Amino acid sequence: MSSFLYRLGHGVARHRGLVVVAWLLILLACGGASGALNKGTDDTFTVPGSESQDAMDHLDHVFPQVSGTSAQLVLLVPDGQQVDTGPIHEAVSDAVDRIGDVPQVERASDPFDPDVNDAVSSDGRAANIGVQLTVDSTQVDDSTLTDLSGIADDLAAAVGDGARVYTGGDAFANRIPGLSATEMIGLVIALVVLLLMFRSLVAAVMPLITAVLGVGVSVALVYLGTLFVPVSSTAPMLAVMIGLAVGIDYALFLLSRHRDQLAEGLPVAESIARATATAGSAVLFAGLTVLIALLGLAVARIPFLTTMGVAAALGVGIAVCVAVTLVPALLAFAGTRMVPRGARKAARKQKQERRRFRTPRVARPWVRFVTRKPLITIAVVVVGLGALAVPAANLRLALPDNGSQPAGTDVRETYDVVAEHFGVGYNGPLLVTADVIQSTDPSKLVDDLADEIRDIPGVAAVPLATPNEKGDTGIIQVVPTTAPDDARTDALVERIRAQEPHWLDEHDAQTAVTGLTAVGIDVSARLGAALLPFGILVAGLSLVLLAMVFRSLWVPVKATVGYLLSIGAAFGLTSLVFQEGHGAALLDVAHVGSVVSFLPIILMGVLFGLAMDYEVFLVSRIREHYAHHGGAHEAIEEGFVSASRVVVAAALIMFGVFAAFVPDGSSTIKPIAFALAVGVFIDAFIVRMTFVPAVLALLGDRAWGLPPALDRRLPVFDAEGDALLHELRLADWPAPGGDEVISARSLSLDDDRGHPVYRDVELHVPRGEVLVLHGSGAVGKSALLLSIAGRVTRHRGDLKVLGQMLPQHVHALRPRVAVVGGRDDRDPAGRVTEALARDIELILVDDADLVLRSEARTRLRDQIGFRVTAGGAPATFVLTCQDPGRVADLLPPAATQLYAMNRRPAEVL
Repeated sequence: MSSFLYRLGHGVARHRGLVVVAWLLILLACGGASGALNKGTDDTFTVPGSESQDAMDHLDHVFPQVSGTSAQLVLLVPDGQQVDTGPIHEAVSDAVDRIGDVPQVERASDPFDPDVNDAVSSDGRAANIGVQLTVDSTQVDDSTLTDLSGIADDLAAAVGDGARVYTGGDAFANRIPGLSATEMIGLVIALVVLLLMFRSLVAAVMPLITAVLGVGVSVALVYLGTLFVPVSSTAPMLAVMIGLAVGIDYALFLLSRHRDQLAEGLPVAESIARATATAGSAVLFAGLTVLIALLGLAVARIPFLTTMGVAAALGVGIAVCVAVTLVPALLAFAGTRMVPRGARKAARKQKQERRRFRTPRVARPWVRFVTRKPLITIAVVVVGLGALAVPAANLRLALPDNGSQPAGTDVRETYDVVAEHFGVGYNGPLLVTADVIQSTDPSKLVDDLADEIRDIPGVAAVPLATPNEKGDTGIIQVVPTTAPDDARTDALVERIRAQEPHWLDEHDAQTAVTGLTAVGIDVSARLGAALLPFGILVAGLSLVLLAMVFRSLWVPVKATVGYLLSIGAAFGLTSLVFQEGHGAALLDVAHVGSVVSFLPIILMGVLFGLAMDYEVFLVSRIREHYAHHGGAHEAIEEGFVSASRVVVAAALIMFGVFAAFVPDGSSTIKPIAFALAVGVFIDAFIVRMTFVPAVLALLGDRAWGLPPALDRRLPVFDAEGDALLHELRLADWPAPGGDEVISARSLSLDDDRGHPVYRDVELHVPRGEVLVLHGSGAVGKSALLLSIAGRVTRHRGDLKVLGQMLPQHVHALRPRVAVVGGRDDRDPAGRVTEALARDIELILVDDADLVLRSEARTRLRDQIGFRVTAGGAPATFVLTCQDPGRVADLLPPAATQLYAMNRRPAEVL
């Protein structure tokens, strides 16, 4: 992948104008199409397969009169007055009649009608006019709401004497979050951090421009998605928040690497290509982990959550594409203006001064402090974050309702008035459906069921119990004594559902509990049940990916433990603020007692990707130093110092972007933004920059390495493009313009037990020559031959074959190499003939001394002696044998190298 990104970087730098124009056209096309074609968002939360959703869908067919959304007009008279008077009766009756004539209204209930129960408060000051609409909340016309509000104003004027009429209910709820000037604070914070880091306005502004463009494209695509699937209003906001944060950070990684390379004197175009290959590989890895985690939200099997995950993943995917295409293009336009000022001056000074300019002043003392007593550091972090996680044990999940709307809005005032004068349960009534088709007296059966429900603990009232016009389905409205997001309401739903078998036996009536409150309870239950499998998925993915990147067991285990500590602390702090109310006033939290149901699973997915991002960026520097210089403690210090500046800047930017959505965020976005902000802060500064160095210091050299069997089976993922940099450094090795077919330096291989197979092999084989690897017994000659052929890839050292660095380019090499077995092939000479006919320029014959038949041996001698392919190119041969004397008759008198291999304890293959 890094090789592809390297070529991409060069191509983008050459065609930078075309790339910029292409992205602008994409933005205009997507924005224009979404503006003209989008169908708007849909905040209808559904849980396919749940009892409440199945009952709700059934009501759409058999009882359409109650399947639409509803509104409330609540008349409240001043203290000391009563609503149950003749003039007020008349005014309310007139208002009800007018409401019935409003478009989209199915019916309105007169609170003073003898058939309407519990519509006047117990204190006599409030009367509730229930309005049933024919459409759901997403289809309510503004004119309908305007008409209802006008009738409410007229009713208040008719009653007079200080009376007020509050309009609310789901029809009036506006839960669509929007951007405000406060969210722009995040961009200001990012700009300040980038200016402090780069000391350049051009460098600081560039990540902001690219991030905003990427967010514009992703949000436009999310709105285009409304043509095909329902998209909640939270989804585009989530795409904005996450896309903005990762977009700035991903651009920062490339920009930082590019400027460091320019400071070292690399040409602009080459630096862009290398930054795209190295930092771009890290961005690709980070983006991939976030994408997998966000798409993994589908494990909950809840459509609106899956859509949110896809929308957020789309934002991350666009951010990755922008980072590896548009950012390099803009860097090419900037040219030498990206060279750090200090580096320009340092170019005329000593290299040591340049290093001092680039070394953070705080990083080295900090890493020495946290690694001096690593056990103490680990204990403090684990105990501290564990303590912060304690409140998470009581985390209460619920969907937002009108009680979570900002104070002072009409729907919130109506919600509070209803709770005060009627009871909190009236804001979230349940609906019990009953199949009464078997009954000869549906009305009586529904009344009997209602009487039994009234006796269930936790039921405040049963205002409505009626069959439909066909008499096959009955509905019973149940008002709990507790609020919709109260755990006791969940318990009431369970108690009612526990009666279903009894009602089926006693009344031959199949019942179900539904309504918005029941749907919310089922959504929360489904999401809560999905947390464990999703957590296992994320933790398992973390272990596998990091083991692939770092070739270590302890590094991924440590990273996963750190991630779990970050998640636990973020959950705990979120519960502390949004459920227990500590500091809620400072953050302008409108409602405490629960957090939005999908917050935990979204936090787990997003924070996983960000945590892996910081882990890879920090630990790869440590591993790189350890691989080149050894010394575990020195590697920790130098790697930390090298990476800390970028990690700190990236974390501060992401924290600022997320935190900016907290003050004015909607009831849905605010807790998510808060949890992400504190999660990023804890993970970056406490886990990655404190816990991680301490654990690595405690493990020492044991932190690096995999069991040989696992190392052999586990794929390699080069997340930082190290292999490409190594290849670029060896581009002119062994000599510029050289014609060696095989070049090896310090080449070594161990078997699965860690025993040496061959050691410190040095080879230089020009084109057209013959190399003989010989040695008696298990000396590793076959393993070396297969390493040259690209079949064995776990070697160490430098190996270039036919101009391809191995093992990076084994897939490109293998079709150009033929391996012939002298022991097992029935016709080895025929195999060699086929290879030459296919213009194979490197032919390797294992156990050549075992080609014993005279006819085959003669043909093989002639082929080795001629050494020319069908296309006329010189062919190179590599033979293995026990003793070169046994193949002397096969070898040409000149152009032959003999390489003796010493006995080793084991030989592979």
